[in-house]
Amino acid sequence: MSDSATPDRLRPLLRPVTQADAAAVAALLDALGYPCSREDAAERIAVVEDDPTQALIVADHHGDLCGLVALDFMYYLPLGRRTCRITALVVAESHRDRGIGHALLREAESRARAAGAARIEVTSADHRTRAHAFYRACGYGGGSVRLVKRLGEA
Repeated sequence: MSDSATPDRLRPLLRPVTQADAAAVAALLDALGYPCSREDAAERIAVVEDDPTQALIVADHHGDLCGLVALDFMYYLPLGRRTCRITALVVAESHRDRGIGHALLREAESRARAAGAARIEVTSADHRTRAHAFYRACGYGGGSVRLVKRLGEA
């Protein structure tokens, strides 16, 4: 069912995260493969709330948080412009295939445009082939190789 055909009562509300969402954010991050306690999530939410270069948007379906997208806005020296990176996007398993991921992605893109970002990018682990197909279907592709060197436990 496409978003335009989804009745309003079935569409989640997309809104900024609040501290009251900490337990649900922890569960969503865990579903994404990043174990997180409610207390850790509350600390992370506080960091995002205090940083104007970060945004965390949740999908709220009648009080049930069913998805989130986290954004990082940064100055990109090679372009001489601001860019936006999606650092997390997840939809709860029980709410997948209902257009929520698309809605979160459109919200991210809208916020990036409003912030004057020249582009939006997303990184996704090699094993997330379903996510890669989703992003490609939404017009993402042709990025560079991302290499990571761990500097601690993260």
